[in-house]
Amino acid sequence: MKKLNSHRIGVDSGLAHGFSDFADDGEMWSGKGKRVRRVNVEFSEPFLNPPAMHLGFAMWDISNAANTRVELAAEDITTTSFTAVFQTWGDTKVARLRANWMAIGEVESEEIWDV
Repeated sequence: MKKLNSHRIGVDSGLAHGFSDFADDGEMWSGKGKRVRRVNVEFSEPFLNPPAMHLGFAMWDISNAANTRVELAAEDITTTSFTAVFQTWGDTKVARLRANWMAIGEVESEEIWDV
């Protein structure tokens, strides 16, 4: 569990645009087996330590011809960025994917003075 000082809590959020492979018959739509896309996301300002991350699907467009297999994860979380990882496998065909993200952590505060 991360314990934060209440006056230093920062919350940043946004949308990670994963991919859109349907229009050009890209690998996530046409391929088979394990397929992965990584999207680097920069925070609007740095955290003091790597924040706690939450990701959720904002949109997914998946073929109904096979099982739905999708993994969404946050990796390489630093004070300034993280990597959103979209993954599928088997015969699943993913046309498009986007994710909402939220980072919560400690940030600099003008009310804290170093004397």
